Amino acid sequence: MAFSSPAVTLSIAVCAGMVGQAVARHLRLPGIIVLLLLGVLLGPDVANFVQPSTLGAALHLLVGFAVAVILFEGGLNLEIARLRRQQRAIQQLVTLGALVTAIGGTLAGRLLMGWPWRIAVLFGTLVVVTGPTVITPLLRRLKVQRQVSTILEAEGLLIDAIGAVLAAFAVEIAIEPSGASFARALADSGLRIGVGVGVGTVGGLILVLLLRRRRWVPEGLENTFVLSVAWAIFICSNAFVHESGVAAVTIAGLVVGNGKTRVHHGLQEFKEQLTVMLIGLLFVLLAADVRLSEIQALGARGIWVVVVLMIIVRPLNAWIGTWRCGLNWRQRAFIGWIGPRGIIAAAIASLFAADLAGRGVSSATELRALVFLVIAATVVIGGLSGGLVARLLKLKQRQSGWVVLGANALARTLALALRESADDVVLIDTNEELCQTAEAQGLQAICENALGERAIEASRVETRLGAIGLSLNEEINILFLQLVRSESQLRSLFVALQPGGISTKMAHQAGAEVLFSAVADLGLWAVRCRLNSARTERFILPKGGKVADLESLIAEGLVLPLVHYRGKERWPVTDAVTLRSGDQLAVLVLLARQAEALAALEQLGWQLEQGEQPAVARS
Repeated sequence: MAFSSPAVTLSIAVCAGMVGQAVARHLRLPGIIVLLLLGVLLGPDVANFVQPSTLGAALHLLVGFAVAVILFEGGLNLEIARLRRQQRAIQQLVTLGALVTAIGGTLAGRLLMGWPWRIAVLFGTLVVVTGPTVITPLLRRLKVQRQVSTILEAEGLLIDAIGAVLAAFAVEIAIEPSGASFARALADSGLRIGVGVGVGTVGGLILVLLLRRRRWVPEGLENTFVLSVAWAIFICSNAFVHESGVAAVTIAGLVVGNGKTRVHHGLQEFKEQLTVMLIGLLFVLLAADVRLSEIQALGARGIWVVVVLMIIVRPLNAWIGTWRCGLNWRQRAFIGWIGPRGIIAAAIASLFAADLAGRGVSSATELRALVFLVIAATVVIGGLSGGLVARLLKLKQRQSGWVVLGANALARTLALALRESADDVVLIDTNEELCQTAEAQGLQAICENALGERAIEASRVETRLGAIGLSLNEEINILFLQLVRSESQLRSLFVALQPGGISTKMAHQAGAEVLFSAVADLGLWAVRCRLNSARTERFILPKGGKVADLESLIAEGLVLPLVHYRGKERWPVTDAVTLRSGDQLAVLVLLARQAEALAALEQLGWQLEQGEQPAVARS
């Protein structure tokens, strides 16, 4: 059987990449670990099924297009609002921190590997990048504090563009080392960043404008349309100024991701799936392209370089990059430990090494081998030890907030009563209009199928206090809560029930408490909230008060208890809640019969609290 053909190499690499990603998820390992292993096993050193050399110059073209998609998808997932909260730390890490890493990597290459300065400088710039395709899934698995994960995710994406520009600068010096070439390369670096930011901003704004108009891009073509434009942005920017395309697609993704277009969520899902496939393909191809003999030839020198980068350079990078940014020593120490390199470092190293080797520059092959060794070591060690380090530093994110299935007016009203901060409650719904309404009210909303993996991951359900099924479909509510329980081992589950539907006994068998303490007409209350014909009032409970006292009023449709407050704690009202004297309840009251409802509650001994009440959601 003939395996020496580009078609066989590509097909096996794509298949192996997806199999590797699936295996890594099942084993809860960083995907790169499995992909690197598959690349070696399928490559010329072992099975010889994947032969990157058969692709010739097409390999470089494929790498470029894949990098464009990966960085565009990374930009889509960056929220400017989150970045602003950690703006100073991110800015310092991608500037001062990057400079520290570049200098440290250069000195390691010069002193430990014995390379000439021009090759050492190129190595220093190549190891600047930390890899968003590695750090983002790693942080999801580690469940560290939101503040720390935001900084690391933003650094991983933004530093790729900066690292690519620095590496392009260094490769020009390596090819033609002279004072004139240094000055020219320095000027070109500034031009690359400027042109990349400009082209990316303009291209992103054009995409946002086109996607906000329903008739301009026909329905069903949005995802492929955006993909083609992203590639055009990458290529056109590179045509204007060489190596500026990386910055351009990153900025374009950032602009589109924060433009809140009508296809925002569907676009994210499409790009994420495409990125997973391309990452798998590239890692298998690039790993197969590196010979084991090249790695072995590095010897102890290569190992010492990795040790210096991980133990000295990265911690110094984090310490200087987060100086006076409001982070404590534990947070800074964790940032200093987690610095895995990813696909961008591998891709750029392969491209530049081939360019240098073609020009007769010595050490080009050794340079690429060392970059791959750094990638493998930082991913494996950081990925396997990250959870332990996070626990020792007490940076595991504490459980807080709620996940609510449903963005209807009733679900939004409950969310407004439950939340303490902007990130405390996240709503999941497939109705984009309802999600946009929720976001306009300051709530976080995910427009996804709640039974899909993306919604579970995006809502960070494993870090929440509980999950609430409050869509108008009881069966979907139960299925959602069962999925949450299986994926996150979350035990605080609440489901809303309607008359004539799923029984209370069935809800309890599914491990859920009954929301609102009793069966209620959810559709009716959602309409009332939407039309502003119900208002949330807060009551102080008397001694011996019980939620069960409200069952007759709930059945009549006069009131609906939402949230139970005790001190600083707030929980949804359920049939399992136990009240104490002095507790408070947020209760929806039907305005048309408000006097009757208040009189009935007063007769039960419940006291209306005066003052500002939680909002009622309207659309």
